[in-house]
Amino acid sequence: MEQQRSTATLGMWAFLLTEIMFFGGLFGGYTVYRLKFPLAFAQGSHHLDIFWGGLNTAVLITSSLTMALAVNAAELGKRKRIGLFLFLTMLLGLTFLGVKVIEYTHKYHEHLIPGLPFDYHGSRESALKIFFSFYFAMTGMHALHMIVGVSILLFLIPLAWAGRFTVEYNAPVEIFGLYWHFVDIVWIFLFPLLYLIGRHAV
Repeated sequence: MEQQRSTATLGMWAFLLTEIMFFGGLFGGYTVYRLKFPLAFAQGSHHLDIFWGGLNTAVLITSSLTMALAVNAAELGKRKRIGLFLFLTMLLGLTFLGVKVIEYTHKYHEHLIPGLPFDYHGSRESALKIFFSFYFAMTGMHALHMIVGVSILLFLIPLAWAGRFTVEYNAPVEIFGLYWHFVDIVWIFLFPLLYLIGRHAV
């Protein structure tokens, strides 16, 4: 059992390393263009709602807590607590996705989605399109990872309530916890980069 846990944990860390390289490419591209068009990117951040971004940050930080509590409950073999905290984590994940739908809907009505009719009249229109291209690419990929996480929780929660996880066997919860915390950490970087940095410049 311990060998299975070690192997699965190693596999998850290898997967997370590939995810770090993937998001690292996005962050690198974003940084290059932000340095090239600082005023346009600062202007773009003004079109993002700090309230919704801040709310989602609080939601994900809370979800990291509930996920950590689920892992702890799994290590102690507390069946009901495992299911409860996994369920709360899923609800928080769904809340995050719901807020992103609200934000994306606002951008649609404001005609600020590249690829669709982009309604912005100003000297920085092209650079602003680049900003929103990165915004939707980075937050969209993050949201996709959240959807995957919620889907896995839909699989884990019934198993937890059925008593499949014990003190001796709880690796799936622990390993999934690594994935969930990684996704949360990515957002901790996305929020200031997209919503906060440079807003004072315009």
